[in-house]
Amino acid sequence: MGKTELYSLYKGFLDCICLCLSQGSGEAEGDNERDTENGHLIYKSGDVLEDRYEIVDTLGEGTFGKVVQCLDHSRAGSQIALKIIKNLEKYREAAKLEINVLERISEKDPHKKQHCVHMLDWFNYYGHVCISFELLSLSTFDFLKANNFLPYPINQIRHMAHQICHAVSFLHDNKLTHTDLKPENILFVNSDYSLIYNTEKKCNEKRINNTTVRLVDFGSATFDHEHHSAIISTRHYRAPEVILELGWSHPCDVWSIGCMLFEYYEGFTLFQTHDNKEHLAMMERIQGKIPLRMTQRSRKQKYFHRGRLDWNECSEAGRYVKAKCKPLREGVKSGETAVI
Repeated sequence: MGKTELYSLYKGFLDCICLCLSQGSGEAEGDNERDTENGHLIYKSGDVLEDRYEIVDTLGEGTFGKVVQCLDHSRAGSQIALKIIKNLEKYREAAKLEINVLERISEKDPHKKQHCVHMLDWFNYYGHVCISFELLSLSTFDFLKANNFLPYPINQIRHMAHQICHAVSFLHDNKLTHTDLKPENILFVNSDYSLIYNTEKKCNEKRINNTTVRLVDFGSATFDHEHHSAIISTRHYRAPEVILELGWSHPCDVWSIGCMLFEYYEGFTLFQTHDNKEHLAMMERIQGKIPLRMTQRSRKQKYFHRGRLDWNECSEAGRYVKAKCKPLREGVKSGETAVI
């Protein structure tokens, strides 16, 4: 084991010790006075954490905890986003790993040029790991939803794609895979918009004024040397090698980017399914047959017969896939999906 790898290992070990030491006796898991039954911190607008962070509003909620908007009184009352992790051990452990990733990003991108969100600070509040970030705006998904899922203009997609690819390339260069790329995890720095009349759709649509974005949510990001979970990524953006359990690396992020760009361009997800076999059938319909070298190595042989996907195109599911999915090459030839 080399010096760099040892350093990374020991740093994670030290961070874990520091986190445990910072918790104190009043921070037992599931504190009934401060927490809900499922581990969320109980708070209200106006509450102040650490004599510094004044809670203004709730921005979002996930399985990990909640994100709140705060005034940081140690930074002249500047507005920040505070991620409050549930007071449960598995989420604290995940938060510790995320902090390691965010520290690496800050170290390698001190001038904030790589389009990734930056951590400002972190602390422990009665068993809740709290991470503060620059305050960003709507996600690219939330803006799309608020715009009745009308697609983004091609020039705006190009600009967003350039930034996303730049951010992901930066992660890969630093031996990191994001593993959960999706429109919800791409946030606009500012989501102010103008109302434009869409002559084709015969309706007003929101046109974002500034397409500068940041890549967020590194809770599932994985270093190359770390354990790789078998299943990663949100379903619609999951790469074929993940479904086939062939092992994964940086390329799975690239697949997810392609799925996102299609969604920006069309206004709907490329793979609208919740079933593995149907998902694979959609991939074949769009991209062509899955290579034999992949199917023969897969641990999921139940999906195949003699190396080919065991799929009936005449079944109800087969007709659904045929109706929903169009071969990508046909779109490219017609110019319909020329996104980049």
